[in-house]
Amino acid sequence: MLSAQAQERGTWRPVNKTAQQTTGEITIAAEKMTINFFTFPIAEIRPLTQAEIAAAFSDSEAGVGGGHLYRLNIPGDKRFLHKNTLCGAEDTQWMATYYAGKTLRLALFSDAKPPALTVEGMNDSSTLCGAYAYAR
Repeated sequence: MLSAQAQERGTWRPVNKTAQQTTGEITIAAEKMTINFFTFPIAEIRPLTQAEIAAAFSDSEAGVGGGHLYRLNIPGDKRFLHKNTLCGAEDTQWMATYYAGKTLRLALFSDAKPPALTVEGMNDSSTLCGAYAYAR
């Protein structure tokens, strides 16, 4: 069985409109992430609990898969596909992941402090930039 980290690693193709129009294909490695041929350093902070996954990714299946919280810094003026940015003019500073089988979901956040991955925190979040979906 693959380790949790190994399940996130690799190349992912976009499957939702947001990912198709903004990032295109992405690649996640141990200490870096590539989006549209641009590479950014990432640091895994910790695994997510099932409650955090359920709050951040409301369509997740309870107890299936896993996820992590990552620290990153993608400048707000960095343009990707169709001249789109990830968080408007704000820097993208946090990434929550959820993987199950051959699917990967990302939630990106712009605040300097870690996101509150609770139902209330997500409902009140002004720093959630977008949700992206990928498959292998």
